[in-house]
This record gives sequence, C-alpha cells and structure tokens, in this order.
Amino acid sequence: MTAFTPARELGRGFHTDVIRPLLGTTPYAAGLLGWGSDVLGYDTQRSTDHGWGPRLHVFVDDSDVERVKELVEQNLPDDYRGHPVRFGWDTQHPVHHITVTTVADWLVDLLGFDATTDLSTANWLITPQQKLLGVVAGAVYADDGRLQPIRDTLRWYPDDVWIWMLACQWSRIAQEEPFVQRTFEVGDELGSRILAARLARDVMRLALLIDRTYAPYSKWLGTAFSRLDHPDKLDQALAAAVSAQDQVDREHALVTAYELVARRHNELGVTDHVDPTPRQFHERPATVLDAGRFAEACVTRVQDSRLRELELVGSIDQFADNTDLLSNPAAYRRLITVFEK
Repeated sequence: MTAFTPARELGRGFHTDVIRPLLGTTPYAAGLLGWGSDVLGYDTQRSTDHGWGPRLHVFVDDSDVERVKELVEQNLPDDYRGHPVRFGWDTQHPVHHITVTTVADWLVDLLGFDATTDLSTANWLITPQQKLLGVVAGAVYADDGRLQPIRDTLRWYPDDVWIWMLACQWSRIAQEEPFVQRTFEVGDELGSRILAARLARDVMRLALLIDRTYAPYSKWLGTAFSRLDHPDKLDQALAAAVSAQDQVDREHALVTAYELVARRHNELGVTDHVDPTPRQFHERPATVLDAGRFAEACVTRVQDSRLRELELVGSIDQFADNTDLLSNPAAYRRLITVFEK
C-alpha cells in the first residue's frame, strides 16, 4: 500500500504542477473548498476508496470563466501522483473535479445566496455550519484578493447572532436535563441512555459555540470537539456520561459536564455571571444545572430586537439534523421564513 497523501497536500501539488502553469497571467484564486472530509483536513487512507482524488475550485472573473474551463478541460493529465484525475463514485460518472467559477456564483451554489452582498441575520441562521466550513476551513493555494475577504467575513457569526444561538443551545439542554432521571425512574433504562447521549451531543455543540468553532456534520462532530482544548476534562465527563452503566453515574457525569461548560460560558464574559452549581430539580430526585438561567442571561444581551422576538428554536443546525435537508440549499432555504419576523 502506498503512503497516504492528505488531499490538502495533493491539491497543493496539483495546483502548482498543473493548474497554475495553465492560467499564466489570468487573475485568479484557487483552493480545496466546499464539500468533503478532505476540506476539513479529516481525510485518511480510508477516504481514498470513495470519491477521492485531485479536486480544486478555481475562481476567476466572469468574463474568463468559459475560456478557463476550456483550458482546464483540454489540458488535464489522466493521472496525478498515481490518482485518476477523472473519478466518480456510486452513480457519479467519472469526471474531473476542477470547478471553474466566480466567487459569487460559487457562494450561491454552495450556500444558496451570495454572501458577498447579502449577509442578513436570516441568511446567517438558515445556513448550516457545515456549509460555512466549506468556505472558511479549506486550503487556499492562490488568491489575488477575491477569496480572502469573504473567508474573513464568514469566519464566525456576528455577536448578536452568536449570543442568540448560545441562548438556544442552553435552551435545548434545559428542555431535557431532568428527563434522564425521570425515564430511569419509570423503568426506561434505554430511554435514559438515549437522552443522556442527546444531551452529551448538545453539550458538545455548546462547547464548539463557546469556542467560536463551526460544528461539522455528524460524522466529524466528535472529531471537531476532540480538537478543542479540554484542560477541565469536559471530554472525559461526556465520555463517562454515555458509557455509564447506571443512572447515578450517568447523572453525575452529565451534571459534571454541565458545570464545566457553564464555567466556560462565564469565562466568555458575554453575559452576567450565572451560578454554575448544579441543583435539585424542584422537589424531584433529579440533579440538574437549570440551564434555562443561562439562556435567559444570553437573551438579555442580544441587541437586535428582531432576534429577541424570535422563539428560541435556534439556527437551522439547532432544530434540524436531516442530511438531505442540510446538504441542499434549495431545501433548507425554504425554511428561512422561520427567521423573518
């Protein structure tokens, strides 16, 4: 088996050896962007068995698109460093994956709107985080100045949008935190375990939000979370919660995780300090954080009156997790009315 070359490295070489000589003096930008584990830098040897090979986006002026497309089409090699340049998967017929386009057209195709001209609050909230990662996380091999400004703009949410999303994520936890004990109490051990896993995932996504890090889709959510700094051992608390064999250990691990992520929240300084100490759930025998207190603290800091009037349903990723929806701009943008008051 040949040594594995990450796609980012393969793309860099392909750009240097093949694409850049073709373009000559044409102004352009190029990078490995958009969809795929390789854009995130998560590809491994396993990735090469399915839809993997040299892949680039080349961004030029609108007047140059057709000419450069033809130039690329006529001059690509059959192979590069032992990898077919034209490849397919499943029902995808083998083709090359060098996309020549303008930045604006690419953004419309990837996100569903032109983020260079219309970054409304609704557009921020309706766009899945994985899609935003497709713009900001990939490797860039050349840039004449047309690509970096939009990557900078989309690097992270505006403060009001971010704080409102923090409120929504805390609200998700508040809705279910007492149910781990309650389901166990009525003999539903499986339900208790499933709720613990759901809450662990919500804490992971909250930790990413606090860290100002976009969450990738489910396959790589744990990987992204593991690459955050965890000196407080939040990762260990969540691992203990999902592996616990009894309700007492499960609840203890979860409330430990709640307190740790609550302390991270307080360290941000974006809200007044909220007591991170777990407490009893009313008169019932369940220990919780009472996460709604953190949601309320966030909402009071949101300046945008339109956001303050919205129900705390969250951004598209916070209330939907269907892959066919989140991967298709034509589908998820039909839900934008949720955010248009």
